[in-house]
Amino acid sequence: MSNNQIHEQRRFAIDGIKNTGFYYTKSLVDGKYKLPILYCLQLDGPTRYSELKELESDGLIIRKDYGEIPPRVEYSLSERGKSLEPVLDAFCLWGQEHRND
Repeated sequence: MSNNQIHEQRRFAIDGIKNTGFYYTKSLVDGKYKLPILYCLQLDGPTRYSELKELESDGLIIRKDYGEIPPRVEYSLSERGKSLEPVLDAFCLWGQEHRND
């Protein structure tokens, strides 16, 4: 197989995956702390964090500002974020089942 053919296959694979639901979901939860934050919000409900702008702009969480001094802000899952609960549960379950493989 020529280098050009290999390059074409790689480009197709990359472009092809960008059009999948997997890639879109991954793009929303990709980041060092996004999955753990979403999981904690699912388990514990409203929580306080300092930097969650991306999750908020993606519509996965709701930010409630109490307008107090010192500032108090609370984050919780939006309806869109709650729709990720089965994914988060499956992610956790898979890890539990395969932790000792």
